[in-house]
Amino acid sequence: MARSSFMKAASIVFSFIALTNGQTTEPASATVGTVTIGGTPTTFRPIFTIPASADEGAVLLPNIEDPQAADAQEVCPGYKASQVNEGDNGLTAVLTLAGVACNAYGTDIEALNLKVEYQASNRLSINISPAYVDASNSSHYIVPEDLVPRPKSESSHKDLDLEFKWGNDPSFWFSVTRESTGDVLFTTENKKLVYENQFIEFASALPEDYNLYGLGERIHGLRLGNNLTATIYAADVGDPIDENLYGSHPFYLDTRYFETDKYGKRSLVRDSASHGGGHGHGGHNGDSKYESYSHGVYLRNTHGQEVLLRPEGIKWRTLGGSIDLFFFDGPTQPEVTKQYQLSAIGLPAMQSYWGFGFHQCRWGYRNWTELRDVVDTFKAFNIPLETIWTDIDYMDQYRDFTVDPVTFPVAEGQAFLEQLHKDGQHFVPIVDSAIYIPNPTNGSDAYAPYTRGNESGAFLNNPDGSQYIGAVWPGYTVFPDWLSGAGVPWWVQEMVLWHKEIPFDGIWIDMSEVSSFCVGSCGTGNVTLNPVHPPFSLPGEAGAVIYEYPEGFNLTNATEAASASAASSSQAAAKSTAPPASSTSTSYLRTTPTPGVRNVNYPPYVINNVQGDLAVHAVSPNATHHNGVEEYDVHNLFGHQILNATYQALLSVFPSKRPFIIGRSTFAGSGKWAGHWGGDNASKWYYMYFSIPQALSFSLFGIPMFGVDTCGFNGNSDSELCSRWMQLSAFFPFYRNHNVLSAISQEPYVWSSVAEASRAAMHIRYSLLPYMYTLFYQAHTTGSTVMRALAWEFPNDPSLANTDTRFLLGPSLLVTPVLEQGAKTVNGVFPGIAEGEVWYDWYTQSAVDAKAGVNTTIDAPLGHIPVFIRGGSVLPTQEPGYTTAESRKNPWGLLVALSGDGDATGSLYVDDGESLSPDATLNVEFAAMDGKLKVDVKGSYKDSSVLGNVTVMGVESCGNEVKFNGKRVDKTKVEYDGKKKLLKLSGLADLTKVGAWSAGWTLSWE
Repeated sequence: MARSSFMKAASIVFSFIALTNGQTTEPASATVGTVTIGGTPTTFRPIFTIPASADEGAVLLPNIEDPQAADAQEVCPGYKASQVNEGDNGLTAVLTLAGVACNAYGTDIEALNLKVEYQASNRLSINISPAYVDASNSSHYIVPEDLVPRPKSESSHKDLDLEFKWGNDPSFWFSVTRESTGDVLFTTENKKLVYENQFIEFASALPEDYNLYGLGERIHGLRLGNNLTATIYAADVGDPIDENLYGSHPFYLDTRYFETDKYGKRSLVRDSASHGGGHGHGGHNGDSKYESYSHGVYLRNTHGQEVLLRPEGIKWRTLGGSIDLFFFDGPTQPEVTKQYQLSAIGLPAMQSYWGFGFHQCRWGYRNWTELRDVVDTFKAFNIPLETIWTDIDYMDQYRDFTVDPVTFPVAEGQAFLEQLHKDGQHFVPIVDSAIYIPNPTNGSDAYAPYTRGNESGAFLNNPDGSQYIGAVWPGYTVFPDWLSGAGVPWWVQEMVLWHKEIPFDGIWIDMSEVSSFCVGSCGTGNVTLNPVHPPFSLPGEAGAVIYEYPEGFNLTNATEAASASAASSSQAAAKSTAPPASSTSTSYLRTTPTPGVRNVNYPPYVINNVQGDLAVHAVSPNATHHNGVEEYDVHNLFGHQILNATYQALLSVFPSKRPFIIGRSTFAGSGKWAGHWGGDNASKWYYMYFSIPQALSFSLFGIPMFGVDTCGFNGNSDSELCSRWMQLSAFFPFYRNHNVLSAISQEPYVWSSVAEASRAAMHIRYSLLPYMYTLFYQAHTTGSTVMRALAWEFPNDPSLANTDTRFLLGPSLLVTPVLEQGAKTVNGVFPGIAEGEVWYDWYTQSAVDAKAGVNTTIDAPLGHIPVFIRGGSVLPTQEPGYTTAESRKNPWGLLVALSGDGDATGSLYVDDGESLSPDATLNVEFAAMDGKLKVDVKGSYKDSSVLGNVTVMGVESCGNEVKFNGKRVDKTKVEYDGKKKLLKLSGLADLTKVGAWSAGWTLSWE
């Protein structure tokens, strides 16, 4: 469950004592009594509530909004390069301040080392870091390579299409140019380098109306535009638009389109997203030809930062660290993404086959019996269910590695999970990122995971060496220290021990930004109050959020909406009108640099953080790791490191099997351990739309196992929105329905229309599981993407640069969803038509009648999602079963969609679906041309499922005989429709009795 602090609640209604004086000590009026906490009787005392003010920080004004803020470009001197040493592999130099130190937002570093490396045939690195340690920079943190790996230089870089240039006039500047085109990709010319112990700034001009993508995590369209401040600072917040969220990905893709006119003149395309016929139309100017070049830029820096995208270019600002830039020359998006993953962040984890089934969760499943009822109801409605999840409801007083002994007793859970596993289904529980610290005055409050971690030194400290104690769901909590030698072994041990009680199949990591519900070590001296209530209202309490009507209720339920509106108006009229608040000027905290000293809690430069103060709703920047590193320097890595620890833990729980992990906070490279979900979205149509650019962005970040809370997390969904969303998410790699406790239930069986729509979409998804699994194998081994923007597959069409309302699953499947309430049609673009591309309707298997540069109106009644197959593709399929395990036993099929030239290719990867290093695999290649389909099989994995059917689309003519390995196929198994150009073969099991891929074969129809 995604849980934003201001609205997350519990399934329990707490008794509590209100705190009125803002103190953080137990009020004198607290008395011993009996209260129910998490279903467990406690005869200890009532619950103390942390005051809301505990999570309020200093009032700060972001620098970009502060009229008093100094412009570092104006007041700072920049640097001059000297001692330049150039060689075949790059150059080194010393940079020294070109004038009097400005100390604008920190202490200027007087001398810097510059190291430029031509690292590989596709990668250039530029590193600028302090030249030496003295009083002015001794606290300057440079992320070590064992924490965030740094790309290494390779033996050959002769084919690198990037050139580094530099100058000293008026101060040091550098540029990166694509040699083959002369295009300047990045230049700091006429900009100053600012390098201080708490502030770094460098800037580059960019072409007009540039196309940048990435710089996550945030809810935004795919193309970032030129009026955005992209803050990168991990935050626990419920999916606001255009603000920083859970993950930190300082990487962007830059795509530039060039036009060559009929006279051979080549020029950069301006405003490419609307070029060639309008937004996303896929059109071309008939007198011109287009081509694109893409490159990638990665800043290896863990500090809080913001990237200012403005019409004139890009400006990068960080709160520390170094400038460690990597340029990937592409020149296409697929190549950039592969280069970024292969050399910089690592390839994404291969997922277990069962992870691609449908997952169901709810914050509010109250006990094992209710969980069993949900599983049984899915079966009764014949809606495939692979995995059931639990939110924090299952925990004993919200404590990790526990179950509530009353509502989720161990013995009952073991019986439930034993049957679940027998049925081929799975269970995934949530695990939070903070650990309860027990009340030392109450012996019954003992909590073994804390005791073991405390004894081994596994938790974060305060600067004075005392334990850092924040507050999360269970009350006052401590936080694992992933930089200590004890953190990961302790976490692994707790997972192993807990699995012996509750045999889970995967883990869901939440609250990992890392979140805390108070500023600073608020639990210090107060742990005798534990357990305590969070500083906000929970469902069932006064002031809690109440969801009433779904979005657009008035459109689909006009009579009920009118009645509700009248009642609301009547109530509003009866209330007195409050006087307007008096206007007062706001006083903001501004800090100034102290030479040689860092102010980590209130750095002089204020980034545009969604929470304002860096310590609000987060562990404070001055929390200290056992190796002396402050959280200020590694805050963005907590979620990344807990995913690593969980990966190691699951390898211990399931030796040799692939860990299944979904995490909330991520960093560059988290994909090699886990997938990600989109966090606290809402049951709104626009959040359904934003799920597409979210997923495409995480494709760029190397985390293809992505999905969102289908039908929305916060608020009430309705049948129309949930129908459309269940169908859209069926084509996302991670497919889960999940919502908040205080909203209405939204399991797909709640509405008959949603159940029907879900079954239809799931039938397609489960049929295509072999295709999706193959895409993931390719991503895992080569760095290719799974969900793809149309612009990436059709790079020479500038009108697609901003298209994010539809997408491709792999290279071959186009999904064009309805994203508007009440719509019965959707406009679809079919890219590549002008170059002869053919698209086939999934349902009719007929070629689409579409024109280049024109949006096509597609019928899309409720319950129908338009899906199209790209000509030139061979898609492996398998007859769907209720679970993925059943599906894997069913007959195989092939969908052959011939191109306009009558050919098609495809591939299939098969293994046991779960082994980290499979003993045996199959790689099957498909190639159709000249009226023949050839199948080439390599590998030793034994799959006994037979071939069931083959469908060939775009067959111009079919001979009198269809042959399989030269032998005629019985005519009763062959159906050819000349009008639709469709050839169907069914009942083919006897042709491959020992397995469809036991050996290669050839099918011919001409």
